[in-house]
Amino acid sequence: VQLQASGGGSVHAGESLKLSCSDSEGTYSTYAKGWFRQALGKEREFVGAISWSGRGTYYGDSVKGRFAITRDNAENMVYLQMNNLKPEDTAVYYCGVDTINSGSGYYTPDSVEDLDTWGSGTLVTVSS
Repeated sequence: VQLQASGGGSVHAGESLKLSCSDSEGTYSTYAKGWFRQALGKEREFVGAISWSGRGTYYGDSVKGRFAITRDNAENMVYLQMNNLKPEDTAVYYCGVDTINSGSGYYTPDSVEDLDTWGSGTLVTVSS
C-alpha cells in the first residue's frame, strides 16, 4: 500500500488527534493530496486538501476552523491536525491524491471526486 493513514484512536469530544499519511515510496510527492472520511453507513465526505507545494489548503465546511492539513515533502508525509473533535467526526479517515489536476503548486482539490487514488484508512472514534 503506497498511501497509508495512521494515528486514529478513541477520544472524547473536545480533544485533539493528529493523523499521518505516509507515501512510502514518494510516488506522489509532487501531487496535491487530501483527506476524506467515511462514517458507517454514510457516503464519503471531503475533509480537506493541500496543494503539492503546501501553499494552498481547502477545507470542508464541517471541519473548517477545527482541522488543519500540512505536509512535509522531504519525508513524503501529510498530516491532519484535528482539534475540538465532535462525535460526528467519528469515521474512517483516508488520505488521497489528485493525480490528474496537480500541475500548479497552488492547485488544491475541493471534492472527494478529485482524490482519485487512496490507500488504507484509520479509524477515529469520538465519544461525547
